[in-house]
Amino acid sequence: MKLLVLGGTRFLSRETAVQAVARGWDVTCACRGESGPVPEGATHLRWDRSDDPPDAILDGSWDAVVDVTRLPSQARTAVAAVPDAHWVFVSTISVYPDNSSADTATLATPITEDVDLAVDPDAYGGMKVACEQAVQERAATSVIARPGLIVGPGDPTGRFAYWPQRLARGGEVLAPGTPADLVQVIDVRDLAAWLLDLAESRTTGTFDAVGRPVPFGDLLAEVGAGVGAEPELTWVDQDFLEEHEVAPWAGEGSLPLWLPRPEYDGMLAHDPGPAEAAGLRLRPLVETAPDCLDSPVVALTSEQEAELLAAWHAR
Repeated sequence: MKLLVLGGTRFLSRETAVQAVARGWDVTCACRGESGPVPEGATHLRWDRSDDPPDAILDGSWDAVVDVTRLPSQARTAVAAVPDAHWVFVSTISVYPDNSSADTATLATPITEDVDLAVDPDAYGGMKVACEQAVQERAATSVIARPGLIVGPGDPTGRFAYWPQRLARGGEVLAPGTPADLVQVIDVRDLAAWLLDLAESRTTGTFDAVGRPVPFGDLLAEVGAGVGAEPELTWVDQDFLEEHEVAPWAGEGSLPLWLPRPEYDGMLAHDPGPAEAAGLRLRPLVETAPDCLDSPVVALTSEQEAELLAAWHAR
């Protein structure tokens, strides 16, 4: 199997290349190489995707391509250079504009121009729709995988890793929202393995590449079991968190995975059934959690959490 990975140095694209090499495939990672080295056993083909494709891309006779780009110009250029391969394009559930439900019938309006997300973060979903369309219209065969929150070793965001690390520290833990709020994550290793299966089988179609939706309370219990902790959880309601300007989802001062309800009831509640029927295999979170103890985390600090808990108990 001759595989072209567009990227290969960070998180999902790197894990995909690592596993492809382990399968004995001929793997080339086309990228600038500025985020780190490509995996051992893979070939590094230098390509800044703002430039024209090098001859080695055009003449590669690739069996399959895995691409994770969010920029429509990059998707159009790449698929025009390698139209005969089977394309595995990694999109996102952000292509669905209504986060209040798990509806997959409506897509965001395509944004065909490249937009700086630092200027307009809301353009992400529309650009991914345009990337999907470029692949579907120009590749000989293709499959679209739309992940939700990808977690596991190598995650640069810390959106999930906060919880294994926080529960491992012990003590009273501030838990956001309600124990019944649905959340879902997918381990990067499971997603990468499935992408390679899709490439090898030349599967076509569009799938939500997500883990199983679980109540937040169950997720924290499983994460705690994975790191050998029995969490002492204090559930703090949404109104209190918003009143105290706790950020949702990710970033400084945030409680990761927490999302305002009901505006985001559907974002972490998509159906993994079709993907599982197409071969996606999901490991339990008890196995994912301990592998996230060394990941970087930017979220609520211990001091901020203690202040919030004190305010909650004194209200």
